[in-house]
Amino acid sequence: MKHHASSALLSAFQALRISPAAALRPSLAPASSRLVPRPSSFTVAPHVRLFSATATHAGSWLEPRLNRKKKMMKGRPRVPTGGSTKGTTVVWGDYGLRMWDHHRRISAAQLKLAEDTIKKRLRGEKYRLYKRVACNVGVFVSGNEMRMGKGKGAFDHWATRVAVNQIVFEIKGNLHEQVVRDAFRLAGIKLPGQYEFVKKGEPPVVGITKLEGGITLEDLKRPRKRLPDVDTAATESSASAPPPS
Repeated sequence: MKHHASSALLSAFQALRISPAAALRPSLAPASSRLVPRPSSFTVAPHVRLFSATATHAGSWLEPRLNRKKKMMKGRPRVPTGGSTKGTTVVWGDYGLRMWDHHRRISAAQLKLAEDTIKKRLRGEKYRLYKRVACNVGVFVSGNEMRMGKGKGAFDHWATRVAVNQIVFEIKGNLHEQVVRDAFRLAGIKLPGQYEFVKKGEPPVVGITKLEGGITLEDLKRPRKRLPDVDTAATESSASAPPPS
């Protein structure tokens, strides 16, 4: 009896099989097959990087991302008197605000105040405001009651150099002309200098001379105009004079 029990237990033990672990869990797919295929429409030029580790240097039009530790010269606006009309006409908008009295340096706080004035006057209207100037000049101030010397001073604010007859603001939209005139009038009060209202298509300006009334750019580029001879002018005047009575 004991022999049959031991033989049955031995046969049952021999019948046991330990299955491998790979059979209990399906094998993972290779790494190459798990990658998501890129769509055929997604094409990248060979010279374009998908990312950049370099910080951008572009800031807003009132405060650029420039180094404030680097000192800047005060400088003067470059008045285009050599035949250039750049920046004196309306390009993108329908109306513009142009400074016409004298070149100067305008601070970012003054430009921001003028922009807020225009937006406050045109609240609720559909328009787009273009800024033709950008504050890229750092102004450094030594402070009050300080002795001469000891360096240039610390950074104070950003500013821009505006030449004479340069467009500062442009506006485009479904607006009445008188409404835009009033908005630009209020903005000109906030800014230093004297400003005028211009429309798109008005003649450009070279320095302080408008190219209108027969004046062309070629005439301004000439060094001098040829004057008639004195003898010829005197002869013509005497010939055209009436005879004495």
